[in-house]
Amino acid sequence: MHRDSGAPLYEFFAGGGLARLGLEPDFACVFANDIEPAKANAYRAAFGGDDMRQGDIWKLKTADLPGQAALAWASFPCQDLSLAGARRGLAAPRSGAFWGFHQLIEKLTDEKRAPDVLALENVTGLLSSHGGADFAALVHALDDLGYRVGALEIDAALFTPQSRPRLFVIAARKAPAHLIASGPCEPFHSQSLRNVVARLPDGLRKRFVWWRLDTPAKRNTRLADLLDDPPPGAAWRSDEETQKLLAQMSPLQRARVDALRESGRREVGAVFRRIRIEHGERVQRAEARFDGVAGCLRTPAGGSSKQMLLFIEGASVRSRFLSPREAARLMGVPEDYPLPATQTAALHLVGDAVCVPVVRWLSHHLLAPLAGAADARKTA
Repeated sequence: MHRDSGAPLYEFFAGGGLARLGLEPDFACVFANDIEPAKANAYRAAFGGDDMRQGDIWKLKTADLPGQAALAWASFPCQDLSLAGARRGLAAPRSGAFWGFHQLIEKLTDEKRAPDVLALENVTGLLSSHGGADFAALVHALDDLGYRVGALEIDAALFTPQSRPRLFVIAARKAPAHLIASGPCEPFHSQSLRNVVARLPDGLRKRFVWWRLDTPAKRNTRLADLLDDPPPGAAWRSDEETQKLLAQMSPLQRARVDALRESGRREVGAVFRRIRIEHGERVQRAEARFDGVAGCLRTPAGGSSKQMLLFIEGASVRSRFLSPREAARLMGVPEDYPLPATQTAALHLVGDAVCVPVVRWLSHHLLAPLAGAADARKTA
């Protein structure tokens, strides 16, 4: 894929490199790391093999990292922080990999070649994990390394038709006044973020930064705009499977579908199947949204975790699964990005990644100015 010059970048927990897609051309990756062989292979397929080092972050040494990066990006594992996981927090093995990243930055600091800017991405569950204690521990750890720390909660729905709120913790050696807001403001400083910051220890709270980030223009795409028509292959599910899906809806959901059928309009809805407790019993429900936005993409652990599409055209109702390429579009991935060959691998890669336009906006309007990358490109 196309590569451009930019300020040096280290990309940790890199996955398939979707953060890199958003950070270029402000930044140019000189080192990438991921523990999963499949993701490392996908990264190499997209960008070549020179930058990717596959393996456990705890086993990396500072000697493995070339030169001095302007930015270190870390989308550290979210499994122990998300609502879908066990919420064991930063002390658990997977999300605890943050401390492996921290150890590297600490050693680079001792060597006087730590990046000037750190960007960490994770689920918003980090804010509530252990009552906010995990977020406080992360902020404290970065503060101890001499960084000014702030955070933003950004929903991908501002950029693409997918509901995908994520937390971005941004830490910088220097915090220029024009990049700092006087206090929290919409839409990037949610009430949840404000609440957890208010509970930080006094000194840490006073040093916390409310980063200023421009609000993007209103999104002008809907879910239907990113779908293949006709769909690839024999994608349509059988009438029996579609009727079973409709039968799993609550009476309210089914009434909405019936109203759309009676309207005669063509509508496309995104559907997830979830387990709900009703009258003390676990019941699987199909829940659809018809607001032009897909639900948050997830890694496919089974049929219930795969997002489906419901097409309504008058009396006709058809259903199918979201294809890997359609999922990639919802993440802002360009068409020439080489997805893994199998559907499961492709959906896993995309569902466990970061939304490209979100990263690009963050890079242009905050990360590059913090790192001096924008000025460097102007004079290049």
